[in-house]
Amino acid sequence: MSKQQSKWVEMLKAARKTALVQDGKRKIHFTLADGTELCEEYDVKTNDLLVRKWRRKSTLGASKPWEVEIGEPDVTAHMAALTLGSQHLMESNTNPICVRLDTRRAFQWRIRNLPYPLKTYEITVDSDEKNIVVRTTNKKYFKKINIPDMERRELKLDSEDMNIAHANNTLIIQYQKPKCILDDQVLLLAEFKKLKTGKDGDMECNQS
Repeated sequence: MSKQQSKWVEMLKAARKTALVQDGKRKIHFTLADGTELCEEYDVKTNDLLVRKWRRKSTLGASKPWEVEIGEPDVTAHMAALTLGSQHLMESNTNPICVRLDTRRAFQWRIRNLPYPLKTYEITVDSDEKNIVVRTTNKKYFKKINIPDMERRELKLDSEDMNIAHANNTLIIQYQKPKCILDDQVLLLAEFKKLKTGKDGDMECNQS
């Protein structure tokens, strides 16, 4: 019996796609019906999703900068920011940085440059706003984290599915993926493996 397809799966299957295998990664560029671009990168061996980023159109039809949903921030964005001067460079090395790095079965965020012990953090689920709220008892840090995957599926968050840890000045937050999200991953991976892979240079996921 085949699994029921979600709107997310249907949208990606209907998109125009190009694929490339390079440096141990399967890179896929999607162009959606409204002109929005999506790029994803998967580890060829583990099939883990390493990168997901979007480039949307402005009201005038121009392409906006890439927005990273999963993975490390774009190097080009960092380089552009560093042109602001050495002061910004110093701040960027010490300020907390939140990066989403998922595992196959969990959404995961790593917030670096947070030296406080684990007991300092108060992490809750805001059911109304559908996000995870991170705050410290010493009032040194506050952040709201949304999960676009859950929003696309219109799923509610449950604090029972969340785990936290702290090591090497990094706060690690994990939220277990619901079964329907895992099912989507299986369906999409099977679809992507059918794609004909192109040569280096065929992809349109250049950072700009």
